[in-house]
Amino acid sequence: MGLPITLSEIAPRISAGAFILNSGLSKRGADAETAAGVHGFAAGTYPFLKSVPPQQFVQGLATTEIVLGAALLTPFVPTFVAGAALTAFSSGLLGLYLRTPGMRKPGSLAPTEQGLSIAKDSWLVGIGIGLMTRGLIERRPRVTVTKANKLARKQARQAAREARRTSR
Repeated sequence: MGLPITLSEIAPRISAGAFILNSGLSKRGADAETAAGVHGFAAGTYPFLKSVPPQQFVQGLATTEIVLGAALLTPFVPTFVAGAALTAFSSGLLGLYLRTPGMRKPGSLAPTEQGLSIAKDSWLVGIGIGLMTRGLIERRPRVTVTKANKLARKQARQAAREARRTSR
């Protein structure tokens, strides 16, 4: 039994997975000031987060990043599942970029100096969509009609040879 990933999926999964896992591990022991800053930034864009205490928010974010990073790095997690999780998570990051004032130049998607650190997360959305797409593609080798006919003729010849051998 083979792994549910192909060689072409390894590089994007490692790059995104290692990046996100490291981010989660670095937030794990966040102090109150760091937690308040991360929470304030996220709650400014997503108001429903205001009701979550900053330390709890950062711990939840850290756990999410660690689990997502580990899933991307684990070859037994199917590519579509890993890609869907990455796309969902990184879409939230991209939402921060698109909705937070001052992150983009006026009337443009181009980042300002302040938005550059978040705009770069758009590559995570691209990797996630790419992994989802790859996960949807059938993994079994495609057999054309010509190949199927050749295989059938070969099997018929082998069966005929076997039948002649047993009749002797």
